[in-house]
Amino acid sequence: MVKSAKALLVEDDVELSASVRDFITDFLDVDQVYDGEEGEFAASQGIYDLIILDLMLPGKNGYDVLKSLRKQHLETPVLILTAKDGIDDKLHGFNVGADDYLTKPFHREELIARIKALLKRSGHFYQENVLTIGQLSINLQNRSVTVADDEIRLNGKEFDLLVYLVENQNTIITKEQIFDRLWGFDSETSITVVEVYMSNLRKKLKPYQADKMIKTLRNVGYMVEVTA
Repeated sequence: MVKSAKALLVEDDVELSASVRDFITDFLDVDQVYDGEEGEFAASQGIYDLIILDLMLPGKNGYDVLKSLRKQHLETPVLILTAKDGIDDKLHGFNVGADDYLTKPFHREELIARIKALLKRSGHFYQENVLTIGQLSINLQNRSVTVADDEIRLNGKEFDLLVYLVENQNTIITKEQIFDRLWGFDSETSITVVEVYMSNLRKKLKPYQADKMIKTLRNVGYMVEVTA
């Protein structure tokens, strides 16, 4: 398994957060936040493939965070990870929009299995490590892109940009989402870097006419459009 998915971990216990990150960092890129309000803000950007959410958080509890995210129509899978093990707690978690619920203490293997199951269900866990769209083939393992037998050489962020768009084909991705996903919230780089990398990516795909699958929605963002 290679890292193409990105998770948000919302857990106020710093040591536990570090342990969970270490458990899953082999197959997930993980951002960590430590309170409910910060977690809600980060999650609402729509750049994550999975959210791991504690319930007893400072600032805003996990139930209210999840309820707010679902009201915003954010469909990112959410795994609640909590010490609240009562049946009423679990039912409430599912009722406000959780996709899975795991109580503390937990076994590392079960956490990993549940995370991978959620990623598979949402299409972000690739057993073959290859994405294919038309004649374009993206190898996530060796980070190569080919059309037929020709390799298209992409640098790191160009490759990441293409993968992000293809993983979300037929979905509009804003420039802000691309910037936050690839460069991070705290990057000092200007958001105009997205346009620069998009232009470079298009130029490299153009000789194979693969650039035509990337549609620009003026003042909104981009979309890889795939028709049946």
